[in-house]
Amino acid sequence: MSLVEGDNYNIQQSLYNVAVSLAKQRYPDGWAGAAALRTVSGKILTSVSPEIKQQGLGLCMEVGAICEAHKLNEAVTHSLCVSRMDTQSPFIILSPCGICQERLFHWGYDVEVAVTNTENQLVFKALKSLMPYHWHHAFD
Repeated sequence: MSLVEGDNYNIQQSLYNVAVSLAKQRYPDGWAGAAALRTVSGKILTSVSPEIKQQGLGLCMEVGAICEAHKLNEAVTHSLCVSRMDTQSPFIILSPCGICQERLFHWGYDVEVAVTNTENQLVFKALKSLMPYHWHHAFD
């Protein structure tokens, strides 16, 4: 599926809006965070990080949506996570951690992920730009 520049911007903005909306709904006070992923068919899947008493057992915000994509047998094309520290703070964009990069890599090196940046702008990069020395190159 090929996207023109405007379509890609609309996808990115939609993911941001959906993630922020879920975060505000789920966590109306204090800290908030949520993820939104887009699949190849255009579905937007969302998730939050489960509240776990033992922090070592916690999961990243996008894991629920990643599992949903696997359940639906749909490839992920885009991923975004947002978080705020408290109700008065703005939402910031969080790059996927290394483990989630590996989870998203299941769908290929071209999955677009939102990345943290000092301007807190909506910037997406292909996984290949975050992982130029990925281990899979040993098997090319």
